[in-house]
Amino acid sequence: MSGSIAEIKELCKQEMNDVIAIRRQIHMYPETGFEEFETAKLVAEQLSKLGLNVKTGVNQTGVVADLDISADKKRIALRADMDALDMDEVSTKPYASKVKGKAHMCGHDSHTAMLIGAARVICKLKDKLNVNVRFIFQPNEEQLPGGAAGMIEEGVLDHVDEIYGLHVWAELFTGQFAICKGAALAQPDTFDIEISGKGGHAASPHETNDPIVAGAHFITMAQTIISRSVDPLDHAVVSITRFHGGTADNVIPEKVKIQGTVRTFTQEMREYIKQRMDDILSGAAKAFKCDYSFSFTNGFPVTRNHEKNTEKILKLLPEIAVKDDILYPYKPSLGGEDFGYYTQKIPGCFIVLGSTSRKEKIMPIAHHPEFDIDEECMVYGMMLHAAIILRDL
Repeated sequence: MSGSIAEIKELCKQEMNDVIAIRRQIHMYPETGFEEFETAKLVAEQLSKLGLNVKTGVNQTGVVADLDISADKKRIALRADMDALDMDEVSTKPYASKVKGKAHMCGHDSHTAMLIGAARVICKLKDKLNVNVRFIFQPNEEQLPGGAAGMIEEGVLDHVDEIYGLHVWAELFTGQFAICKGAALAQPDTFDIEISGKGGHAASPHETNDPIVAGAHFITMAQTIISRSVDPLDHAVVSITRFHGGTADNVIPEKVKIQGTVRTFTQEMREYIKQRMDDILSGAAKAFKCDYSFSFTNGFPVTRNHEKNTEKILKLLPEIAVKDDILYPYKPSLGGEDFGYYTQKIPGCFIVLGSTSRKEKIMPIAHHPEFDIDEECMVYGMMLHAAIILRDL
């Protein structure tokens, strides 16, 4: 016995007004990693109303809820992330962030709201369940060390057989889904560089060892790693995102700091790019008689979609979306996600959900200060969450 897709769709539509209200409440009061106290409280209150076995304080601010039907049945987990970003939102909408310096510019507010809505639908149809369910609301997806690893350490995957997650995607329209097998999201590593020279008066650069010039040469040459040292058919990115140095327009500083990210899909490519960066940095520093330090931090693991679980989603999607809106195989993304920790441990799949209205131009991508979603996309996310559970045959 399982819930019919027509029944699932109707119940999801009935929940939409409340789900939008929940999303906007979370959006107005964003909380960043391991500070999601009010968000977690809201989630726990909503889940407790459904009669679920709710546990709070998992890896500090995480919330986990179980719906049990039988110890003999398998358990499927659905995961949403709750954290916002350390940035300001640029918006005149009434539900814009009311907290300076924090904003939901990645859609985690909608992920949380969708999973609450799906939990309501699943609970309404629990007499038709063939599986046990675990709802995972995770903190701190955005920043290392992430929240997933700590959740796993505290037992969130105990007795779980499969796990699924989704992410809104501004590059796709509402009603569209994208999915691929294997590597879906990259390992997002970070690096910190400090170049030290000899400071002095800007009018006498010949008496200095200028770390700004050394840093500028490194940045320019680092761009050739991808364009000239990596096979064009391989996926990799090196991005410099910070370059800090100096305090006055007439002073050459003693040192500069450079930071950024490297995105790859394999350990071999990660190590190769790391070594090339060090080689280039060494040459640039030596050329301008500077010293340097180079720190490279491994990020989240690659998020891999398991074949069997991907096939399961591909069988469900035609019940939810029209054929042309199911994008498979979709291109892997060099974005990173700590969902990869889950699929290192158990089978699972991560799905992309279109979030731009078909009536509008493509919205700004995630992490842009004007990012937003077409809230209608959430009904599709709820449908997929619910179908994963209720249509498991």
